[in-house]
Amino acid sequence: MKDIIRLSSMSFYGYHGVTAAEKETGGLFEVDCELEVDLSDASRSDRLGDTVDYHHVHRVIRDTVEGKAFALLEGLAGRLAAKILDTFPVYSVTLRVRKMNPPIPGYVKYIEVELTRSQGDPSKLIGNRNTKS
Repeated sequence: MKDIIRLSSMSFYGYHGVTAAEKETGGLFEVDCELEVDLSDASRSDRLGDTVDYHHVHRVIRDTVEGKAFALLEGLAGRLAAKILDTFPVYSVTLRVRKMNPPIPGYVKYIEVELTRSQGDPSKLIGNRNTKS
């Protein structure tokens, strides 16, 4: 199976970083999210209840990025992956988290971290195609 739902270039304002300036003034962050999910039921039924509601996925990502501050993009990406796997019936999630205009001498458009995590609890997939949020 290779059914995918993608949410691309979501933009949020957050206070993530190592320096005091980043923590105080914040900055723009972008997130791409790719969910591997079984879309066979939804492709037949055309019902929202048979898929992952991407509005809910967006809300979880927004609340996390705009919530608790992380020193590292790796920490933020790891927390996002854990929340998504805990909340939605997905086989795996790939996230690309970008810090736009990072505080690095010279011009750097963004710094990006990409990670992929798989569902460790198969019971979250069995008989439950609806979100828990």
